[in-house]
Amino acid sequence: MITRLGPEQGVEAGRSFPLGIDVTRKGVNFAVYSPDAHGIEVCFFDELDNEISRARLPARTGDTWHGFIPDVAAGQRYGFRVHGPFNPLQGLWFNPNKVILDPYAQEITAPIMPNMHMFAHDTKVQGTIVMDEQDNARHIPKARIPKDNYFEWTSERPHLSWREIILYEMHPKGFSMRNMDIPEDIRGTYLGIAHPASIDHLKRLGITTVELMPCFAFMSEHRISELGLCNYWGYNPALFFAPEPRYAKEDAVGEFKTMVNALHEAGIEVVLDVVYNHTAEGGMLGPTLSNKGLHARAFYRYLDGDFTHYIDNSGCGNSVNSHNPYTLKLILDSMRHWMTEFHVDGFRFDLAASMGRERWDFSPDSTFFKAIMQDPVLSTARLIAEPWDIGRHGYQLGNFPENWYECNDKFRDTVRRFWKGDYGVISDFATRLMGSSDVFHKGSTRYSASVNYVTYHDGFTLHDLVSYNNRHNEANMEHNLDGHGHNLSRNYGVEGPTTDKRIVKLRDQQKRNLIATMMMSQGAVHFLGGDEMGRTQNGNNNAYCQDNDISWIQWADRDRKLELFTQQIIALRKSSPLFNNLVLKDQQSYQSPFSSDEVHWYRQDGYAMEIKDWHNPEFQVFGMLLSTDIKNPAVNLHLCDEYYLVLFNASEKDVSFTLPANPVSGWVSLCDTARNDGLLTEEPVFSRGTYELLAQSLVVLGKAHKS
Repeated sequence: MITRLGPEQGVEAGRSFPLGIDVTRKGVNFAVYSPDAHGIEVCFFDELDNEISRARLPARTGDTWHGFIPDVAAGQRYGFRVHGPFNPLQGLWFNPNKVILDPYAQEITAPIMPNMHMFAHDTKVQGTIVMDEQDNARHIPKARIPKDNYFEWTSERPHLSWREIILYEMHPKGFSMRNMDIPEDIRGTYLGIAHPASIDHLKRLGITTVELMPCFAFMSEHRISELGLCNYWGYNPALFFAPEPRYAKEDAVGEFKTMVNALHEAGIEVVLDVVYNHTAEGGMLGPTLSNKGLHARAFYRYLDGDFTHYIDNSGCGNSVNSHNPYTLKLILDSMRHWMTEFHVDGFRFDLAASMGRERWDFSPDSTFFKAIMQDPVLSTARLIAEPWDIGRHGYQLGNFPENWYECNDKFRDTVRRFWKGDYGVISDFATRLMGSSDVFHKGSTRYSASVNYVTYHDGFTLHDLVSYNNRHNEANMEHNLDGHGHNLSRNYGVEGPTTDKRIVKLRDQQKRNLIATMMMSQGAVHFLGGDEMGRTQNGNNNAYCQDNDISWIQWADRDRKLELFTQQIIALRKSSPLFNNLVLKDQQSYQSPFSSDEVHWYRQDGYAMEIKDWHNPEFQVFGMLLSTDIKNPAVNLHLCDEYYLVLFNASEKDVSFTLPANPVSGWVSLCDTARNDGLLTEEPVFSRGTYELLAQSLVVLGKAHKS
């Protein structure tokens, strides 16, 4: 028996704000945006998901339905049934047989698992779209009224400057799932990340900022679920406010806060990889989970008002319409919720070009960007863009507002090409080292807003990048056709694992070269979690559906020498602003696009690079001298407090590199990726002479200090 709640039970009109729920001592106010609905019922469920009562929201203000329901306790499960026309051809999917989730739900009772009861239409009927009259209440998790929001925060946001940032991309489950130093019952959870073993590893490496892959409540696609796989990465959100319960032992909200608090206590920021560009409701014939059943016409983008033709700038079936005022508000409210309720420090936006689209095209002056800039909370966030989507004019690298940093795929591709031995990329490589000044022109000081990376979750790991020529995605059950085919990788003679010591040694050296290049580059650094340990996915470059040992970090197999090298090269980067905060003044375009009085470039014979050298397709060796403002290093270098000479040799031959400037104090070798496993030393080098630069290596020489 379902009890009907009305005025006799104290149900009142309440108010139209805030959207979602507002919990008071006397009860809960519900406010739901649904312009075309004829009525909305709030349904309450017991712990066994039996529906026990319903209350029709009694009032409407504009397009928002609302009502106050007394005596609703914390922990109460609820959902909505929405009454209105079922006319999918007009974008109307109202079906009161289906319990749908509150778009503002702050927590849910269980992970959302795909099933056929989630569709508002009858999937068994072909050729026409008719309403499915089966009740789905037992087949979908419920929203839950949150408990007392009190949490004892013992830390504050670190508030680091961009010049300090070392981003570490981490999957909430895969990072700790195989770490035997963490209790088994919390491995693969938010609490696993909060454990001292995890925190100690991050601090030892020198990580400043954890970038968590999606933590919004999500659902796997029906297609991959039917294959026995799942959406492991989580880039298929169902809700924008509720943390994913898969990564919690018991209480996702409390445990997520515990994780953030522990990281902040260690001085480590938390950035969320957020997916606001599409949802798990898919295209025209996708499931109806939340927004589609309330306000599909406002929430998604369509082609010229044709509600049967979803615009798909994401490649996932739909595109969230951030140009719509309600949808924009929902996104901004979500961001503010994560910053105020969970204390996160910022966001990395998946397919961020979608967020900057107005009616059709991207604009750096879009309402979305302006709204963030003026918001007293959101304007303090660390903002990172994946600066593209797959829609028209979707590639927007360098075009985001000045307070945004952008994932730089040009850096990734050029660095990969240079170290795998491609000819004719030396000029482009040097430009990437200097923060891609050809792309980023932000601010009067022309600082770089580049997020430099070589690997990301969507592609080869660092180990696989130097171990495979081709992708090996057979486990994804798509006939090895998914994933990127242009990887700019190299296996050095054998595809995959090998016992050939020469190949193993070269692969290890190339991994060090790639890591060191990131650390010697202007801009922020993004590091794929597990690369410091030599993590492999066995050649899978699209492991989005592999919730298993393919994706999880294998702590027992960690490469401790590579880990130590990574730790030391990060420390070297942090030791000097010349590696991470170099603002180029008076760039000398007549010599090259990226020379200045702070950076000088040299050939292996010790002479300054000339224009003809930059355009010589066979050049694979050069030096980069970083110092304070100085016009003639050969004469005045000794006047600088610090200076570094970074030597690059991508060729397969050893070369004798003539040191271009020889201060009286001499040089020390701080790092040589071809010697001593790349581990940092302070070996003296003759103040005048040459350095034997081994094949396919990077060397950092620094100022010799008197003992």
